[in-house]
Amino acid sequence: MGSPPSAFLKQNNILVFGFLMILVLCCIPDKSKRNPSFARTPTHSSSSKVFLSLRKLNLDGYFSFENLHHAAEDFGNRYHFLPSAVLHPKSVSDISSTIKHIFDMGSTTNLKVAARGHGHSLQGQAQAHQGVVINMESLQQPKMHVHTGQLPYVDVSGGELWINILCETIKYGLAPKSWTDYLHLTVGGTLSNAGISGQAFRHGPQIHNVYQMEVVTGKGEVLTCSEKQNPDLFYGVLGGLGQFGIITRARISLGPAQKKVKWIRVLYSEFSTFSDDQEHLISSMNTFDYIEGFVIINRTGLLNDWRSSFDPKDPIQASQFSSDGKILYCIEMAKYFDPYETEVNKKIERLLSELNFIPSTLVLSEVLYIEFLDRVHLSEIKLRAKGLWEVPHPWLNLLIPKSRILDFAKEVFENILTDNSNGPILIYPINKSKWNNETSMVTPDEDIFYLVAFLSSALPSSDGKDGLEHIVAQNQRILDFCAKARIGSKQYLPHYSTQEEWEAHYGPQWETFVRRKSAYDPLAILAPGQRIFQKAIPIM
Repeated sequence: MGSPPSAFLKQNNILVFGFLMILVLCCIPDKSKRNPSFARTPTHSSSSKVFLSLRKLNLDGYFSFENLHHAAEDFGNRYHFLPSAVLHPKSVSDISSTIKHIFDMGSTTNLKVAARGHGHSLQGQAQAHQGVVINMESLQQPKMHVHTGQLPYVDVSGGELWINILCETIKYGLAPKSWTDYLHLTVGGTLSNAGISGQAFRHGPQIHNVYQMEVVTGKGEVLTCSEKQNPDLFYGVLGGLGQFGIITRARISLGPAQKKVKWIRVLYSEFSTFSDDQEHLISSMNTFDYIEGFVIINRTGLLNDWRSSFDPKDPIQASQFSSDGKILYCIEMAKYFDPYETEVNKKIERLLSELNFIPSTLVLSEVLYIEFLDRVHLSEIKLRAKGLWEVPHPWLNLLIPKSRILDFAKEVFENILTDNSNGPILIYPINKSKWNNETSMVTPDEDIFYLVAFLSSALPSSDGKDGLEHIVAQNQRILDFCAKARIGSKQYLPHYSTQEEWEAHYGPQWETFVRRKSAYDPLAILAPGQRIFQKAIPIM
């Protein structure tokens, strides 16, 4: 049946309002982009009224208004924006009530809201200058619940850590299929980005392994979304950088969890051979369960440091190997198995026989499944003990199309990074066919693209090549080369200074991104630390 004229006019008025909101979102200049320390501040009297009203909200949890410095810190340790309040929610209604309260205040306040997980943002993305930070780890509802059966899954809070999910699901012989390298991150945090590790070539990123979510929008609405229910919100939130809603619950797909892992590393001296072998592995039907790689620049005496707790297959050959100061490339692989399996070594030998690595560099280790997945945490413990964890981390993560990876590698690894790197450099290919193009996450438009991650740590007191200024300048040289050479790269965990750069990042998806912002967070209350949108003033 057709709509009556009055309803038609009403629909048109809504559309007009929506377009006006989009114009407001796109056109209001964000002064904080020109000066990271700048933020518009409400008057003292209006600010006092706002926070007095927050104190009066009927909550299961509570607000903190003092000693908030922890909410202005993150893993990147470069940006520190102090909020005015931190919400410690005990229920989803605490989050929805707070956001709805701020939404209902409209333009009378400049208050914004940021969801903070385990604090592993790199550039202040989970901070809210003079706003409200939500401590998502306080949200303990719903309790984690594992569902076994033909299509197993686990229901978890958006503030749950992936390491806790692993420890619980493994009791049932199950585990999530796709991971990040570091597991002490929250579900809401990784699903708002993508969640990529060495399993992504087979299972896709973590955002491709979610059945359903509960989301609190920028209007304070609590909505359940999936591929069939509120699909626009579902796909928007996945990889949406927190712009359209806060993930309060997620239903994660599970698969079998083996008990042990064969962990293998091999070295290459030629990048083209290294990349050919990586692409061969991720394209094979019967291959390893995890495939990553990394770059080692100018390190003599390499093998003794690099192999760590691994055992060389041929100790005599291994002891004679020398890097001669060359750039070397490592493929890191893992095969999951159960102790009763008798053919696992033969399978690995067959796979390795198809590769062209330097024979003397083959090293192996056998570890527990949970130990392998939580491997980075061991490095964290060691770095914390040395006081080297809470330092600036000027990381740069790029997605590079397969067709340009050789050009990228030649310039970056041979000309830009001429000295020892200041941290690991990961590099491995991913199959785009395992990604859902409807999510907010953008990737290069090729069947295979590479994740290249420069995971640098800076010494706070250094003015040299291990200092923050040098590493940031080096990162910029890499970005400048990509732009000048038209590599077609995309930033992962993106950070930009202007809205024009954000538009270029999203390309054809920008219009959809803005439309979703207008629909689910029309006043641009959420995730101000991403610096994409300025808080809007509604046009009535």
